[in-house]
Amino acid sequence: MAARRPQRRPVVELYERVVEAIRQGDYPPGSTLPSEPDLAADLGVSRPALREALLLLQEDGVITVRRGVGRTVNGRPARRGFERLQSIEGLFSADAAKIRPLARVVEEPTDLVMQHLPVPASCEIWFWESVVDIDGVPSGLVEEWSAHDEGLAAVDPGLPAALAEAEAQPSTMLQVVSELDPYLPLSGSSAMSATVLGRRRGEVLDRSPDTPVVLITQVVSVERTPLMAAKYVLPSGAPSIPVRQSR
Repeated sequence: MAARRPQRRPVVELYERVVEAIRQGDYPPGSTLPSEPDLAADLGVSRPALREALLLLQEDGVITVRRGVGRTVNGRPARRGFERLQSIEGLFSADAAKIRPLARVVEEPTDLVMQHLPVPASCEIWFWESVVDIDGVPSGLVEEWSAHDEGLAAVDPGLPAALAEAEAQPSTMLQVVSELDPYLPLSGSSAMSATVLGRRRGEVLDRSPDTPVVLITQVVSVERTPLMAAKYVLPSGAPSIPVRQSR
């Protein structure tokens, strides 16, 4: 019996057709898509089918919908296939996202950190806290902890000095590590949960303490050796970021 070829759902086929048209330049980045009736006619599909595909394209960050403007093609449609681990700066447009340092301190690891990083309780590690401003609006909070200096140096001798020198720079810790050695085999594992902002974080982001947030806890490793732990606090209303997986 011949093996059956997996079939894509019609909405996925339509989604891919629009993405391919964007890649081919039919709808260049920054341009506005034709009206819904015109686009449905161009693609030879019904408006309800097109509307469902457009919703998925918006969710995936391929297009942006603005009232009074229409559906605009984003500058960098999501690439296909396996994606390298990226800092949060890399997940947003470089022109729109700015990292604002709040804390750059050396401290003893907390119980949470020791759950994720192989560090002695008596050692000192870097803790960085940063606000992510999108178009000048506080839109997220990043908290990062490093392995202790000996652990960092075992991965790359230049890492301890690189973090110390970047203390005042508007970058996340992950960005500094990635730039020091672009070929470092970094991998990440993340867990997502829903919570609320809380008083202190609410003051930092100028939002109500009861604001719902997505909390992403991430561990970055090099060849199965944990190197960094991080929390990303993304309140409701913040721009979406892509989450890509591969097998």
